[in-house]
Amino acid sequence: MSDEFSENHKSQHGYTLTELLVVLVILGLLIGLIAPRFLGQIGKARTKTALVQISNLSTALEYYQLDTGRFPAASTGLSALITPPPNTENWGGPYLKTKRIPNDPWGNPYLYQPDGTGGFVVRTLGADKRDGGDGEDADISSADL
Repeated sequence: MSDEFSENHKSQHGYTLTELLVVLVILGLLIGLIAPRFLGQIGKARTKTALVQISNLSTALEYYQLDTGRFPAASTGLSALITPPPNTENWGGPYLKTKRIPNDPWGNPYLYQPDGTGGFVVRTLGADKRDGGDGEDADISSADL
């Protein structure tokens, strides 16, 4: 009986440490090749989302201007699209379907500024939250539309 037990025991074997290490190396290489491409696509998607949101905010600001005859003051900002500012006649809002002003895809508020020529600029500073930058760090503005 002991011979039978030892024969069965010999035929049952698990994975060796070497086999497990080879599998881990292969998985690491695959992740190393795929992850940068995937993360690059996420950055492009955030940039496109910011462009769409800025376009929507710009359209809402134009509707606001059609109703009130002017764009919101810098002190009022984008909140004028949701709630009527004091002493504003003919406000026909809310001008957005949401109940709040969206943040940019990086979680920061959009910046609004009248441009001094009767227009406005809505922008985001990108992922780095600083002026300038490239790629996902680049500023995105309604002037870019």
